[in-house]
Amino acid sequence: MPQETTDFPITRRSVLQTASCGFGYLAFAGLCARARASESGYRSPLAPKAPHFEGPAKRVIFLFMQGGPSHVDTFDYKPVLQKSADKGTKRGKLLPSPWEFKPHGKSRLRISTLFPEISKHADKLCLINGMHTDNPAHPQATIMMHTGSINFVRPSVGAWTVYGLGSNNQDLPGFITINPPPRLGGAQNYGSAFLPACFQGTRIGGAGRKSSGGSLPNLSNANLDPVAQRRQFDLIQTMNRDLRDRSGVNHEIDGIIESYELAFRMQKAVPDVMDIQNEKAGTLESYGIGKGQATDAFGRQCLMARRFAEAGVRYIQITHGGWDQHKNLKSRLTSNCGATDRPIAALLDDLERRKMLDDTLVVWTGEFGRTPTGQGGSKDGRGHNNRGFTTWIAGGGIKGGLRHGKTDESGAAAVEDKVHIHDLHATILHQLGLDHEKLTYRYAGRDFRLTDVYGQVVKEIIA
Repeated sequence: MPQETTDFPITRRSVLQTASCGFGYLAFAGLCARARASESGYRSPLAPKAPHFEGPAKRVIFLFMQGGPSHVDTFDYKPVLQKSADKGTKRGKLLPSPWEFKPHGKSRLRISTLFPEISKHADKLCLINGMHTDNPAHPQATIMMHTGSINFVRPSVGAWTVYGLGSNNQDLPGFITINPPPRLGGAQNYGSAFLPACFQGTRIGGAGRKSSGGSLPNLSNANLDPVAQRRQFDLIQTMNRDLRDRSGVNHEIDGIIESYELAFRMQKAVPDVMDIQNEKAGTLESYGIGKGQATDAFGRQCLMARRFAEAGVRYIQITHGGWDQHKNLKSRLTSNCGATDRPIAALLDDLERRKMLDDTLVVWTGEFGRTPTGQGGSKDGRGHNNRGFTTWIAGGGIKGGLRHGKTDESGAAAVEDKVHIHDLHATILHQLGLDHEKLTYRYAGRDFRLTDVYGQVVKEIIA
């Protein structure tokens, strides 16, 4: 009589059965977690929220050109400047633009030859030529553009947006920043300040103008498989919820609970969205990706922005650095525009083809502009200019083919239909269906808002 044994042979069927049980456990655990949260009255702060009113835009893609692009060489046509070579002013001698401005589209908007591809979208662009800000220093102006404040630590625009509207995809962050500036405010530019931590931006990619933004640190767990990790999370979350139930309303604990759950879900969702290998060859080519092209890094960022937008991320920011041209203006600005022109045009094309441009607000800007006067020994450079510069917006219910506001005849200062950073922020929120005066958060005994006590919606540019 053979000896009885408790060993079981490993077969393909048994492996599949075991794996299936594991995946089933994950799904069941997730359902139980949601049921427990529902029973306790807990509602995720990232859950979708109703806007103040029905706005045309559902999301924002913010293209930040860090360093201060020269508006008089890109989107602010100054024929008088062209005729005034070496004319002396209080601030120095005028430097005409080395590039020609040509009319484009039915609107006949004049755009620099530095942007041959973006120029094809002239009828979609609203050029805000009357922009101005408070400070001509990079750190202060960069923080101002992102948070609306220079003197105090305040939540970023993306954090306010997600606070007001929540996220449409609970497996992804509501706010993602790709390749953010490493300095000039650093994490403050995408932080949540006194808002709950779950509203801050999730950084993807390293710093630097050449970064493709293709990585998210600590996304995977090398020590635990998904089943064991879920069990660990459940234990920790049980203790977190017990503490919250005993302590009452506690945004810090809510933020921890939400961040743990989101981090777990992101482990699968983020790699899928960031994997561009399944995109058609024609799509990759349109963004200028591959083959060692100068457009490759920024092209990948723009394509990822479209993929994140399509997946339901509310606010996506992309940064391209190196626009601080105090010298070597001609070669460096040519390089900057060459690296970004084609990817941005492809992004606009892609959004329109997917019928997403009408409800996606695309914003292009720097922290300030440049002076019309020359700088440097060879006079092949321009200084900082916070008194006048250009921001353009496309999609999201904004009028296209429009030039709003203007600087003086040389481009030194905004003089007509001036738009401050607070006005820009108020307009972005308005297009998302948020009233900038009603979107408030009580902190330290007072109600704070993105625009402080300032800001007017620029109604003239709204379609």
